[in-house]
Amino acid sequence: MSLLQVESLSIAFGGVKAVDNISFEVQEGEVFTIVGPNGAGKSTIFNLISRLYEPLSGRITFDGTDITRLPAHDIAKLGIARTFQNIELFDHSSVLQNLLIGRHSQRNTTWIQDLLFSPKVRRSEREHRLQVEKIIDFLELAPYRDLLIAGLPYGIRKVVEIARALAANPKLILLDEPASGLSVEETSEMAWWIEDMQKDLGLTILMVEHDMSLVNRVSDRVLAVAEGKFLAQGSAAEVQANPQVIEAYLGQESI
Repeated sequence: MSLLQVESLSIAFGGVKAVDNISFEVQEGEVFTIVGPNGAGKSTIFNLISRLYEPLSGRITFDGTDITRLPAHDIAKLGIARTFQNIELFDHSSVLQNLLIGRHSQRNTTWIQDLLFSPKVRRSEREHRLQVEKIIDFLELAPYRDLLIAGLPYGIRKVVEIARALAANPKLILLDEPASGLSVEETSEMAWWIEDMQKDLGLTILMVEHDMSLVNRVSDRVLAVAEGKFLAQGSAAEVQANPQVIEAYLGQESI
């Protein structure tokens, strides 16, 4: 069953099309990866899906709902969460506090109830804390839960970024270059987390990634793009063997 449908999506900056008539579907429960060189339009596709950019044309449907023109703040409520290639955490807050912020889209109390700290607010706070603690345990972040983000190793920050996205209780999580800046060992650990999110949490994962070792290990299907245009789609092996992909990436170390 298709959870996300992207149809004929396009956007231009200064007259240059960054995404040009891209279409694909992400099936529920799969890991779908978009690969391409820098400037291929991968992160722009993410920004269109998460509604940070307005498309020039095309349609985006999530779980049967047309989200093409929805405001960005409504996307998380529908069940879409994302990470960023450049980590977007609150450096002077703890891991726990960052994850609680990630629960913001799940709040169902009014500002008056919050101000009075009503029984409903207290129950809600306890539930948010419980869910965040489960995520901390799942991603083995307990040793870091009360530490400030600013003092954490880069690899741990990447995991915290994923944890905060999970705190929004998504159906679909968008991972933007999760292996960027990681060592070989950390990349292997990231693969384990992605596999666990898919198998244990039942999440659907849409990923942008350069590291083909990670792509090959976790991806069910892969879409290759170049200059904002569709190149090939299939398994990781099929995409890498595609003549158009080989021609487009000739001289590149990785896709």
